[in-house]
Amino acid sequence: MTCKILPISAFNDNYIWIIVQGDNAVVIDPGQAEPVLKVLRAQNLNLRAILVTHHHADHVGGIAGLREHTSAKVYGPATESIPFCDVPLQEGDRIGIDGFSWSLSVLEVPGHTLGHIAYYGDINPNEPVLFCGDTLFATGCGRIFEGNSTQMYQSIDKFRKLPQNTLVFCAHEYTLGNIEWALAVEESNPDLQQWSQEARVIRSQQKPTVPTTVGHELKTNPFMRVECESVINAAQGKAGRSLNAPDEVFAVLRDWKNSF
Repeated sequence: MTCKILPISAFNDNYIWIIVQGDNAVVIDPGQAEPVLKVLRAQNLNLRAILVTHHHADHVGGIAGLREHTSAKVYGPATESIPFCDVPLQEGDRIGIDGFSWSLSVLEVPGHTLGHIAYYGDINPNEPVLFCGDTLFATGCGRIFEGNSTQMYQSIDKFRKLPQNTLVFCAHEYTLGNIEWALAVEESNPDLQQWSQEARVIRSQQKPTVPTTVGHELKTNPFMRVECESVINAAQGKAGRSLNAPDEVFAVLRDWKNSF
């Protein structure tokens, strides 16, 4: 049976992702309970599991409310304090959930937080998906709150190596602001220029710009393009010095974005 993956809007710009197969559902990073409960009631769905990428309140704040109304099992990073966490996860773990035909593998992606994880696998045949929380965004990446730029670079590098058709489900609608910065880095990138036009139309229609794909990010996201000459040159120009390794380029880009 085919799965659907749909966004549930929360707060100002969060996306809570819901995976639906038949009358069963899984949600990822529920910062609020009520928007999820509204969808569950409207579609008469049974919430089987809650998958969490990291401990920030806008990703876990709805867990308690969901547990009051459902028997959903909570999965989350083993090294972070996640409310009601039933199944602590680490790199290499693989999870399957009753009522669903798929399983997901766990990637440890520290940087935004030290214990941040992502979920990767095929939800439908030949349709790989990545639930990356706040590590990767469309045309951007998360701020580094607990880790360091080398860790964040290594985490993003894991995503660069995934199949290019992997659908990237990030947790925020930051795309237009990210594109504005990316154009400052690579103003002559034709793929980025086209994406800027497309994304503006999408947002003018009040639709999400995500998911994107790994292949799309490799063409348009400077954080995924740290080995491209144009990005290296821009970073060196910003830093005023030579940069000798991809993680050095990444660090300059992250500082640039922080102050943009």
